[in-house]
Amino acid sequence: MIASKFKRWLAGAAALSCLIGVVPTVDAASADKLPFDDIAGSFAKDAIIRLYDKQLLSGTSARTFSPKQPVTRAEFITILDRVLGIKPVHSAISPFKDMTASAWYYDAITAAVQIGLVDGTGVHTFEPSKPVTRQEAASMLVRAFKQSNVTGSTWDYADAGEIAAWADTAVGAVRTLGLMTGDSNNNFNPADGLTRQETAAVIDRALQNAKWASALAKPQNAARVQFGWQYGQTAAQYEQSVVQAKVTTLSPRWYFFDPAGGVSDYTDQSLVNWASKNKRQIWAMVGNRSSQEVTHQNLSNATYRGKVVDRLASYVQKYGLKGLNIDFENVAPGDRAYMTAFISELSTRLHKLGAVVSVCVSPDLGSDWTEGFDYQALGASADYIVMMAYDEHWSTSPKAGSVASMPYVNNAVNTLLQVVPANKVILALPYYNRDWAIQNNGTVTATELTLIEQNNLIRKYSLTPTWDASVGQYTVTYQLNGLKHQIWIEDGRSLAAKYKTAMDHDLAGLAYWYMGGASPDVYASLSNAERFYGLNFN
Repeated sequence: MIASKFKRWLAGAAALSCLIGVVPTVDAASADKLPFDDIAGSFAKDAIIRLYDKQLLSGTSARTFSPKQPVTRAEFITILDRVLGIKPVHSAISPFKDMTASAWYYDAITAAVQIGLVDGTGVHTFEPSKPVTRQEAASMLVRAFKQSNVTGSTWDYADAGEIAAWADTAVGAVRTLGLMTGDSNNNFNPADGLTRQETAAVIDRALQNAKWASALAKPQNAARVQFGWQYGQTAAQYEQSVVQAKVTTLSPRWYFFDPAGGVSDYTDQSLVNWASKNKRQIWAMVGNRSSQEVTHQNLSNATYRGKVVDRLASYVQKYGLKGLNIDFENVAPGDRAYMTAFISELSTRLHKLGAVVSVCVSPDLGSDWTEGFDYQALGASADYIVMMAYDEHWSTSPKAGSVASMPYVNNAVNTLLQVVPANKVILALPYYNRDWAIQNNGTVTATELTLIEQNNLIRKYSLTPTWDASVGQYTVTYQLNGLKHQIWIEDGRSLAAKYKTAMDHDLAGLAYWYMGGASPDVYASLSNAERFYGLNFN
């Protein structure tokens, strides 16, 4: 593994030496000289020097820049990633067939595709080594700096008819913004390759925009809740996942309803100590084991309900917890008012202790499964409502389908926001998936997978997923033992799209079911989503 990564790094370093990399140290004797011997006559000389000093561009050799050499699509998008602060992502799901995982540009292009910064030249092709055209560069720049609302005319370019319909708006925008214009003959030359000196000039112009430069210099928002459940992991494994994912709020499954107002206590003091030492909060999970009978008994009986509140408050005090996460399933519709009363009483009690109450809910689809939850009333009492926007197709679903398609997630969030303010809503994302086996008679069975297991399966059978924009996911089918299998894939791209929903609505935070289920690349993908979707250039 280490050897292959090192080889990929060497290949990348060699390929990128023409544009990006660590700038050679300049000694005092040569500090007054140009960094390259072939840029004195370049119209972009000053831009090249500035970007060289910022370590965004380097030369094709120690003393040459090759200003008129074309820039490839892979090189251009890698530059934009660097400018925007987007991290490389080495995903098991390749966006295109013409990108091998060992290619120097694989991680940069994958990261850019995941946040919607660039498209391919076809469903399965990116053509990374093809020179980036001027109109392609215009489109990428408009996306990178979020200027799609900017308009501009292209009709008076002498070659306006040669500008592709998909690029016309972007070409007009970069003209209005002063990033790219025509030549001395008033031609935009849309299909011509962008040269290295033109690339330097364009990027430098963008960075000269004071508002854009200020936006890029701002740190990522650290105030958003990052919440992760413990499931199937030891405390040590959970702690490792928390650090890797940069989760700030832990939710171990410690407390469960027992009959007659009882609450089982499975607190792990070592995790309490670790969280305190590592400046993490714990909102311990309170479950009902999906027992409708015990839940009804404890919620509907005022004496038992009071005992539950007393016990939970005592655990919060005893272990120094910062909050509780209430995760009840199979609540009877008839217990709706009792559920509301319980959350109200628990919140009142915990607020006196300086602790918060968060309540997990499923999307309101008008079914008995969620009828026991009064979303508006719960939102009024609790500090946070955690929207578990997954299990669109559950383990025993009669039909194969996505765990969490984008239409499903957006509908869940939009419906909840009608009755609960955004600053109280946490969007929960799935770190699991299902492999559907489809029988000849149409019946289906599902095998639950972590995202790690999903990726291993894709590698094992050399599967080629295809992006489905209608659901915001890659999908893949394969045959095994005479049966058709289908997976609606969850990966960095699909999860980044869901993350964007949280940021578009300025929700309180994100939650993840469950820690340890994600492949490590997902953490970089979500960090990129937080970074890119949080940039405001207007």
